[in-house]
Amino acid sequence: MPFIANTVTLFKALRELGLRQVTLYSCYRLGILTGYLRWMTPVNALREAWYKPSLPFEKLPSLSPTLIFSPPTEEELTASIGSEISQLLAEANEIVSGKVRIFGGSPTSLDLSLPFQLEHWTRYERAPEIPNVEDIKLIWEQGRLSWVYTLGRAYCVTRDERYPQAFWLYYETFSESNLPNLGPHWVSAQEVSLRMLALVFAGHVFQHSSHTTAERSEALWQSVAAHASRIPPTLIYARAQNNNHLLTEALGLYTAGSVLPDHPHAGEWRKTGWYWLHKGLQEQVSEEGIYLQHSCNYHRLMLQVYLWAGMVASHNKQQFPQRSRQLLAAATHWLHNLLDFKTGRVPNLGPNDGAYILPLSTCSHYDYRPVLQSAALSFLDQQLFETGTCDEMPLWLKTKPEITAVDQSYKKTPSTTTIRLPEQETWAYFRIAHFSSRPGHAEQLHLDMWWRGRNIAQDAGTYLYNAPSPWENSLSGTLVHNTVSIASQDQMTRAGRFLWLDWAQAQLISHQRAEDGSWESLTAKHEGYRHLGVVHRRSVTGFHDGRWAIKDEFLPVKPFPTKQTQSFQIARLHWLLPDWSWELEENPDAGSVTLKINSLTGWHTIKIIRVLHADTDPAFDTHQSPLHVQLVRAGESVYGEGPVPSFLGWVSPTYNHIKPALSFAINSQNPLPFGLVTEWILPPIDSETKTDQP
Repeated sequence: MPFIANTVTLFKALRELGLRQVTLYSCYRLGILTGYLRWMTPVNALREAWYKPSLPFEKLPSLSPTLIFSPPTEEELTASIGSEISQLLAEANEIVSGKVRIFGGSPTSLDLSLPFQLEHWTRYERAPEIPNVEDIKLIWEQGRLSWVYTLGRAYCVTRDERYPQAFWLYYETFSESNLPNLGPHWVSAQEVSLRMLALVFAGHVFQHSSHTTAERSEALWQSVAAHASRIPPTLIYARAQNNNHLLTEALGLYTAGSVLPDHPHAGEWRKTGWYWLHKGLQEQVSEEGIYLQHSCNYHRLMLQVYLWAGMVASHNKQQFPQRSRQLLAAATHWLHNLLDFKTGRVPNLGPNDGAYILPLSTCSHYDYRPVLQSAALSFLDQQLFETGTCDEMPLWLKTKPEITAVDQSYKKTPSTTTIRLPEQETWAYFRIAHFSSRPGHAEQLHLDMWWRGRNIAQDAGTYLYNAPSPWENSLSGTLVHNTVSIASQDQMTRAGRFLWLDWAQAQLISHQRAEDGSWESLTAKHEGYRHLGVVHRRSVTGFHDGRWAIKDEFLPVKPFPTKQTQSFQIARLHWLLPDWSWELEENPDAGSVTLKINSLTGWHTIKIIRVLHADTDPAFDTHQSPLHVQLVRAGESVYGEGPVPSFLGWVSPTYNHIKPALSFAINSQNPLPFGLVTEWILPPIDSETKTDQP
């Protein structure tokens, strides 16, 4: 039986992922198993990179880097950062003292050496268990050296030599403890590429420091060459993934080939990087600007890749192909359409590993405005936000800061995924996805709702990919999203920690607005439960008095059944809410449940009503079972009966960080067709509010 199940899974993967990706990944695994990749990436990579294995390090040909950008002046940065300079310096001083903030979280110890004997990186791919390490991403994040950007920015503002001194101390600790191709920090070519970008940045901003000796500078650029040499042997893996791995690795090659033009492989690196940057972009971004990983976090990463690439291309006097510029413009519009204008935050959509590869701003890790401002200036030739702290990133990435007119048209652009009620300061994002590459989350028809900067119907996020149960990417399933599950099943088949099969495709049915502007409505459906005989259809209506109505209908796949063939199904409607005080009232006679949650500045009322479909025989009403209510906080039931998965009642605003939330679920067993209606009544506009922070 396991053989049959594995065979079925293989054929499904071939069908949905495609023969090319499966073949490329198989070739990569074969390279690991045969030892070919170990041979291609020797530990003495500094010498091998020059095709002179016998040449001692001290006799390596000298590298003469070409600087590809000029850091902003102290005056430019001071004008842009303004009063936030103290925040920048405080974080830089934390780093000097040995503390870093990974994934935008609280300070943690900076530890760049590993407490075990290191082996060749391929060993960790063959047997990924690492002593005393639950999630390798916690190691990788520090090894990306993202803290370099904070030290460099602080140095450019103050010329305080403590910052380059700290950089060289930490960099040399890392280099001595993690020789090229040795240890976990060299497993992923994406991590290697991102670390290399940080080293290139450091080589520019610290070049005139008294702590940057000729010997140190030479060692740094030799290390950049070693990092670049690590990428080509496993580019086949990035091509198999066909996601942000390919884009970041291509960016690394293009950057190394541009900054080290005298290296014997520079031309090849530059050509290969440029090719895959644009081929990857044109395969991974749709005409509508949707990034194929269906993740706001990865979408931001993708835009940052091309902002840096644009800066390098400008140095090389190259221009992006017109097709690439069109897609990047559409991608900028798409992400901006999901922005909460009050806070700069976006829905916690899809996989969120906390990546922020170019932290060139004092704005919060959760604030997407710096990247959007830079992307709009680069790819739209317009400015989205008033001049302020989100303008530091454009200074670094050499976009077009001379444009000063703020374009307000984005607030009026029609969307088929969002409804905005500006008079009530509330809006919603409706998840309607068509997958062309493997999905990250099973979340069709999820609804994300915002009220005056607060995410009141929220996405649980990701938390951890590689941890003991229940945290092995468990927040990617249907049960935690603001949608409906049938028979307690996911909308798609989970075939691994990161692999979903039997993709549920969604379809927009209608987008309507009242002539008098009093309401706007989106209706969509998906057929992820077709194998259970059910189609889920959802309508979302926003009323301009601040009310929301969400109608979920559960329709039979076949024509409406007769009384004799009527089938029953259990539908579970779920809402993930902020961790606020609550009151709940059940009304069994009316088939309704009312939950009130208190934001401290007003009560939000959420009423769920069961309804029969118009084509259902009224006689079936006698067969309806009671609504079963469950309210869960932090993995524990606070109302209702029944088992509680320990991953319910949590929200992860960014990777490796989690906090309690209220999981509100209604289970209803009924004959098809039937429906559930959720009514949201928000506090009045004149109530006093303040924005919650993640």
